Amino acid sequence: MRRRLSPARRPRWGAIRALVMDVDGVLTDGGLYYAENGDELKRFDVRDGQGLVLLREAGVLTVIVTRKQTTIVTRRARDLGIAEVHQNASDKAAVVTALLTRHRLPAADVCYVGDDVGDLPVMRLVGVPVAVADAVSEIRAVAAYITKAKGGEGAVREICDLIRAARKI
Repeated sequence: MRRRLSPARRPRWGAIRALVMDVDGVLTDGGLYYAENGDELKRFDVRDGQGLVLLREAGVLTVIVTRKQTTIVTRRARDLGIAEVHQNASDKAAVVTALLTRHRLPAADVCYVGDDVGDLPVMRLVGVPVAVADAVSEIRAVAAYITKAKGGEGAVREICDLIRAARKI
């Protein structure tokens, strides 16, 4: 069952100027796959990617902030044209605060999508905190919106479509 939000807490999708996302559990299903040779593999949803491309082309800043450092994320970001990629971010809130300053963005105009407790500080910072459907309860509790889709299974596309529809793009 979806919880009802007060009008003050309802997302203002049309005001979003930046979409910031975690990777594992948001852009992926949260699983870590290891090959016999030690390579790490991640599964990304192609529809999430298309949504991010459409959003970026419409002028919305798309950003990745993740605690891990992998060439897989670098490649996926490059494929999608995401220029703002912050890996090995142990303090995600500090990264996002610097991003707000650098791009002159009010926190109210930023959406952050997370799934686990490492995302809490950023979710408390931005105007539209979003939890993927399978996020941990602490994340769902602070979210202004909880996606219908799970992480890595269209959750990011759902957010992209809500922003685009509100902006009529």
